[in-house]
Amino acid sequence: MHTQDTSRWTHDHVFGQDAVKSGERGTLIVVVITLVAMVVEISAGLAFGSMALLADGLHMGSHAVALGIAFLAYVAARRFAGDARFSFGTGKINALAGFAGALLLAVFAVGVGWESVTRLINPVDIAYSQAIIVAVVGLVVNVVCAFILVGGGDHHHHGHHHHGDALHEVDHSHEDHNLRAAYLHVLADALTSVLAIVALLGGWLFGAAWLDAAMGIVGAVLIARWSISLISKSALVLLDWQAPAEVRAQIRRLFERGDDRVVDLHVWSVGPGIRAAVVSIVTHDPRPPAEYKSRVPESLGIVHLTVETHLCNDAPAS
Repeated sequence: MHTQDTSRWTHDHVFGQDAVKSGERGTLIVVVITLVAMVVEISAGLAFGSMALLADGLHMGSHAVALGIAFLAYVAARRFAGDARFSFGTGKINALAGFAGALLLAVFAVGVGWESVTRLINPVDIAYSQAIIVAVVGLVVNVVCAFILVGGGDHHHHGHHHHGDALHEVDHSHEDHNLRAAYLHVLADALTSVLAIVALLGGWLFGAAWLDAAMGIVGAVLIARWSISLISKSALVLLDWQAPAEVRAQIRRLFERGDDRVVDLHVWSVGPGIRAAVVSIVTHDPRPPAEYKSRVPESLGIVHLTVETHLCNDAPAS
């Protein structure tokens, strides 16, 4: 039996997920910094009998867990990038980790809110000078970590590509949900430090002890809003939500030439800044799939495109 060589029609589904992302390096650095800060604060708290230092050290540990999940997601996506069991590659590990990080952020917000309400009802004595030092140290650590994560993101601003029809610029620079989750954890910690410093100074200088609990409630609300936003965005990726309407409209314009008509169109995210698409076309003059695929510019980020053509037997409209 003659065996045909079909190698030129086959392809992998790695889509660049095997490369080390700059976000991975930044996240690892932040994990290390957070762990070091955690060990120092817990050790100092135990050595000097400071509950403030001990509590903040344990709080750092909770964020180290979330950041560790973000780092492991990068490693897993890269490690299994070539595994054929992933139908469209490992890009969605990114969204899954982002979703998990957002849930942890929500738990953190609930915890902060609950503790703040409790302290508003039943105030506790605060060692202001010591607590302010802890808050300032935490703020410095988190600001440094935030800058590392911002600089470690993969920012791909695709330029304008003119391929037949004029296309708008498509920006995929903010689709790394895993990095976004890590960044929000650091930002949430920095926000709580800022609010704590303001509240502690107010309590120390003006005797407004209630400010500490009130600022905690404000911080919890803001963090909860960030969490809900990230949960919704990452969930849409996990649920194969359709790409934005403007992207689908661009694809229709590219394919609907002559009497070619797009009758079914699915475009969804398969990873940070990359998409898959299935296009069904009805036409009196079917062209080879490769010709249709060549019309799609790289700016749309479509790495896996399936084109179906159906011959229309009806008489062409005059």
